[in-house]
Amino acid sequence: MAVSLLGDGVFIVAVAWQAYAIADRPSALAYVGLAASLPQVVMLLIGGAVSDRIPRRTVLFWADVARLVAVGALAALAIAGDLRLWELYLVSALIGTATAFASPALDALVPQLVPEGELIQANAVEQFVRPAAVQLAGPALGGLAVATMGPKGAFSFDALTFAFSAVCVRRMTRLPGRSVDDSRVSLRHDVWEGLRYVRGHVWLWGTFVSATFTYLLFIGPTQVLLPYLVRNGLHQGAFTYGAVLAVGGVGALVGAVMMGRARQPRRPVTWVYAWWTVATLAVAGYGLATHAWGLALAALVVNGGEAVGAVVWGTLKQRRVANSMLGRVSSIDWFVSTALLPLSYALTAPVAHALGARTTLFLAGTVGAAVTLGFLFVPGMRDGERSEEPRSADVVPVGDVSDDVADDLSADDGGSATTSPGSTAGAMDPRPAVIGPLPFDLCMASLYQRLDDLERDLEIRITAAVAELRAVQLVQRPGATPLATDRR
Repeated sequence: MAVSLLGDGVFIVAVAWQAYAIADRPSALAYVGLAASLPQVVMLLIGGAVSDRIPRRTVLFWADVARLVAVGALAALAIAGDLRLWELYLVSALIGTATAFASPALDALVPQLVPEGELIQANAVEQFVRPAAVQLAGPALGGLAVATMGPKGAFSFDALTFAFSAVCVRRMTRLPGRSVDDSRVSLRHDVWEGLRYVRGHVWLWGTFVSATFTYLLFIGPTQVLLPYLVRNGLHQGAFTYGAVLAVGGVGALVGAVMMGRARQPRRPVTWVYAWWTVATLAVAGYGLATHAWGLALAALVVNGGEAVGAVVWGTLKQRRVANSMLGRVSSIDWFVSTALLPLSYALTAPVAHALGARTTLFLAGTVGAAVTLGFLFVPGMRDGERSEEPRSADVVPVGDVSDDVADDLSADDGGSATTSPGSTAGAMDPRPAVIGPLPFDLCMASLYQRLDDLERDLEIRITAAVAELRAVQLVQRPGATPLATDRR
């Protein structure tokens, strides 16, 4: 995977410079993105259902072979010196189709490879390797390759990485795990079953829809206008563009390392939305930057925030969703999240022409951040977090409050720094305590713990007050009985 992702990073720089070399206007690269994203969106649900029916190793192998053929053909055309835009669009469409099968298969493969208790570390490693290859080493190497050999050399390298990946997947040992009876159900039934499952969980469909509109707002502008700004606004070359993306990769590495050293957050949905809001807001920095270092700083925050949220989000899906359903849920995630991606690419060029590239990027970041944060407050979005929070004391029922409440509160406050042996967090993440967490993560953990303590304190005090009030009412009204329920 790492080598293949390295090739993807090289391809990002090469395809941008190749498109602008053929036609130096935003629409040239925008239509490349449109050609890649449209078939990917159309085929994602089928790709997810296929990855739940046949071995995921097989799906990944043939997806790599398909992309090897597509990028190899692109390299041959570039070497021949006769590459035209429509050929670039066609190859992009083939790559997008193969990715529709590879992405959900890879997402669903992770829980088959590692124990549940190590999922967050595994996802942190994946989020470390991905940006290290796609956003750091890959773009840096791609910028150097384009500057020295031209796009043809970069395309050739990317094709070789897909060949290497296919060989590695082929040599992977047969994985244990899934028993699926393909004879009794149709592919359509599998797809509908996955859709029904997602519809029943607000945290799934709400996040998918949130990503739909957020990606509509900022993916097209960042993918199309960032290289355009480097080329035509800063008058720099492919090496500078690669360096900006590489700094973003450093941010993603820092985010992945931070989450790899931390436990799963107690409020994972809130954590994910908070970091993704910060990352989306940082897109506005692309529009404000007037130097390459400004673009690099914005990329650092964008990719760092995305990585922190992605580690927790991937772990959350893998823990809550059954493995037999995970491929379909991942494909629906990709499908819904990227459903408007073709529209994002299609609108980028005319909007940038009307408003300017910098204004388009600024609005993409600010409006996208507001949309992301707004979905956190969809009713039911955070319901599951209550059951996942570690609790060091149970709520005292009405009528059972004793005079020892103050003592209990003191004991709770004194022991709140550690998780009780029977808590839910211990069941979710059975690892030993992490040594030496990053200072920021330690601060966030302390903040969440303090909020838990305050919430528990308030809950017990209110319960005690209600019990005392009812006792007074019984004294004042002999023969009266307390209400069985209180719906206020």
